[in-house]
Amino acid sequence: MTLPAPLRLFTALALAGAAFFVQAADLTVAYQTTVDPAKVAQVDGTYEKTSKASIDWRKFDSGADVITAVASGDVQIGYLGSSPLAAATRKLPVETFLIATQIGAAEALVAREGSGINSPQDLIGKKIAVPFVSTGHYSLLAALKQWNIDPSKVQILNLAPPAIIAAWKRGDIDATYVWDPALGVAKENGKVLITSGELAEKGAPTFDAWIVRKDFAAKHPEIVKAFAKVTLDAYADYRKNPQAWLADKANVDKLVKLSGAKAADIPGLLQGNVFPLAADQVAALGAPTTKAITDTATFLKEQGKVDAVLPDYAPYVSAQFITN
Repeated sequence: MTLPAPLRLFTALALAGAAFFVQAADLTVAYQTTVDPAKVAQVDGTYEKTSKASIDWRKFDSGADVITAVASGDVQIGYLGSSPLAAATRKLPVETFLIATQIGAAEALVAREGSGINSPQDLIGKKIAVPFVSTGHYSLLAALKQWNIDPSKVQILNLAPPAIIAAWKRGDIDATYVWDPALGVAKENGKVLITSGELAEKGAPTFDAWIVRKDFAAKHPEIVKAFAKVTLDAYADYRKNPQAWLADKANVDKLVKLSGAKAADIPGLLQGNVFPLAADQVAALGAPTTKAITDTATFLKEQGKVDAVLPDYAPYVSAQFITN
C-alpha cells in the first residue's frame, strides 16, 4: 500500500530523527596493545551489545598519542598510563572513570645480550629506547633515580613501540623500557633489569586507566557505565579462576590478536598485573588515584618533563560510573 505524501514525509523525518539519535550515541575508543582480560569482550563485541552503541576502536601506540586524539575531540574514551595522564597539564576536559590495571611485570627494562649491560651502572653511555611521556618513560626515570644514575649520562631515545621493535632487531639500541609486543621481542635476546612491579614496591607505582571526555560522559552516562561494567565483568571472570580462563584457548587467541603478544607470554603478562574489581575501583577512584597522579606529575616536573603540577587532580577522577 502506498502511503499518502504527508505520511511518507512524516515517516521519513521520523526515521531520520531515529538515525540521528543512534549516530549521536556512537563513539570512538582509543585502545593500546596491553594484555588484559577485557580484550576478549572487545573482540566478542560485548561492549557494543551492552552499551547499544556503535564503537569505532582505534589502536594507538602510546598514551601521548591518545591524549592528543582526546584533546582534538576525535576520541571520546581512551586508554592511557598514569604518566601521560599526569603530563596532560593542559586541563583537558576529561575524567578517569576506571583503573584498567596496576602495572607489574607487563612493563620492564630489558638490556640486550652482548650490549655489555650486566648491572644498572653499565647503562651509562648506552642507548635506551622508550616512548616519551609514557608509563615506561616514568618508570625508566624512576629506576635511574633509584640507582643514582644521572639521566643525562644515558642516551634516552624517544621511540614508539613499533619503532623499538625495528631498532632492537637491527641492533641500534642497547636497552628498552616498554610493554608488549615490543617487550616480548626484547626478552627473546635480552635480560630484564627491573619491572614496573618491582619499582612499585620501591615507591614508584604506575597504572593504566580509561578516561572519558566530560562532554560525552554528561550526554551519555549510560554508555560510560556500560563500558565500565563490561570491563569489570571481564576482570571478574578472569580473576574467578585464572587457570581455567587461560586454559580456554579462545581467550588467549583473542588477547594475542589485539595485543600482538605471543600466546606463551600471555599467562605471565596477565599474572604480572592487578585488574581491580568494582569494589576496588570505588575505593581507588578518589584520594588514592588523585594522590598517585599528583605524585607522578611532581616527579615529572622534577625531571623537567612537564611544566607544572596542577593544584588539584580530583576533578579529573570519578567513581560515578562504577556499578556493583
